[in-house]
Amino acid sequence: MAEMTFWDHLDVLRRSLFRIMGVWLAVAIIYFIAMPYLFEHVIMAPCQDDFVFYELLRKIGHTFNLQDDFFTQEFQLSLININLAAPFLIHVSTAFWMSVVTATPYIFYEVWRFIKPALYPKERGGVKKALLLGTVMFFVGVLLGYFMVYPLTLRFLSTYQLSSQIENVISLNSYIDNFMMLILCMGLAFELPLITWLLSLLGLVNKSFLKKYRRHAIVIIVIIAAIITPTGDPFTLAVVAIPLYLLYEMSIPMIKEVEREKS
Repeated sequence: MAEMTFWDHLDVLRRSLFRIMGVWLAVAIIYFIAMPYLFEHVIMAPCQDDFVFYELLRKIGHTFNLQDDFFTQEFQLSLININLAAPFLIHVSTAFWMSVVTATPYIFYEVWRFIKPALYPKERGGVKKALLLGTVMFFVGVLLGYFMVYPLTLRFLSTYQLSSQIENVISLNSYIDNFMMLILCMGLAFELPLITWLLSLLGLVNKSFLKKYRRHAIVIIVIIAAIITPTGDPFTLAVVAIPLYLLYEMSIPMIKEVEREKS
């Protein structure tokens, strides 16, 4: 097989980008059509008292006889819209971002197709595993963000009162902005093993570095968890911080395998 020139690689990249854009557009159209149903039953679900995680908290409280508001609180939230064009713009933008999330496995597949010819046979297995792990961990983070982290954050922030004279009225724009940001942040945060592995390939980190600065990493992880979930309660903080720390620990053996291949 003849060696490809720079322009050949550029043409392959162009075709990959067109395929990715095509998949994005197709999935976005499907989400746009289904958005009224999705908005009612998925996006707005954390606003309802019968949301699965609120029910789980109440069951835990009932089982262990916990009377704290964290486990017994009934929660219902209504949103308002103060922008004439907001419903339509949110309809379009939400369909787009949900298509981006859904198309992530295909994006990783296209990345794999593009870089595969440039890899040695012994490197392909490691890269393929890393991309598969990255895909799985991204969706784990998204699901954790949707079912646990965002509902807790929403319930805390929407009921927090600075003064009894101030009534919390949540706008549609504010709800969607926080919904998308937090869930996507959780998905990206769970890419930590893949990012660390890639940094190790560039020679920026290694196994001994991660072990040496483990305590510093714990502090940084707790700070990141506090930023992602500004609820203030230890339970929510632990829900985010513990998985992130476990991901950090998972990164260490991944780098060890890469180093072994290089030796």
